[in-house]
Amino acid sequence: MTRGGKDKDRGDTGPERKCIATGEVLPVARMIRFVVGPEGQAVPDVLGKLPGRGIWVSSDRAALDKAVSKKLFARSAKQPVTVPDGLVAEIERQIARRVVDLISLARKGGQAVAGYEKVKDWLQKEEARVLIQASDGSERGKSKLSTPYGGSFIGWLTADELGLAFGRQTVIHGALASGGLTERVVEEAARLKNLRAHDDGGNGRRKGK
Repeated sequence: MTRGGKDKDRGDTGPERKCIATGEVLPVARMIRFVVGPEGQAVPDVLGKLPGRGIWVSSDRAALDKAVSKKLFARSAKQPVTVPDGLVAEIERQIARRVVDLISLARKGGQAVAGYEKVKDWLQKEEARVLIQASDGSERGKSKLSTPYGGSFIGWLTADELGLAFGRQTVIHGALASGGLTERVVEEAARLKNLRAHDDGGNGRRKGK
């Protein structure tokens, strides 16, 4: 597992595209697709389903900021392209919402639990594949749980966002089992991580006992 919160080999296979900001060729799972809308505006296509020629940028705040400031969307599209105010913030919001929705679906399917004791139980029984902890939770409390061996860690969603995912007001600790939507959650969370200004608090270093 990488410190970025996903399995080392995940996201490293499948279709690849070139980032217009960095020039890197990356798997599409690690990028954001854009299309030019009918009014000539850059439209983020987080789900990768909108019609039109795709323009690809690495899922990284610095790369997206560069694409905006250097007017690289217009250069790539070879036509004038307007960039809405707050575009990068909107992309972060959309991906965060997608991660929350996927965790919620996993919970409804019995593949996710929340709460310190339930998460601890899953970890002890080796049922957990992914440890999730709120970025704004107590570091002392979070340090008592470790990422499952060979598993993944997600630590850049807030307690409020996790609360939405688990149908509660706030959540600090969560876990995902193997299978189901888990790999999709991990991939989307990895895209989100590089868009968030804060670090994961170092919890990603804990790779199990």
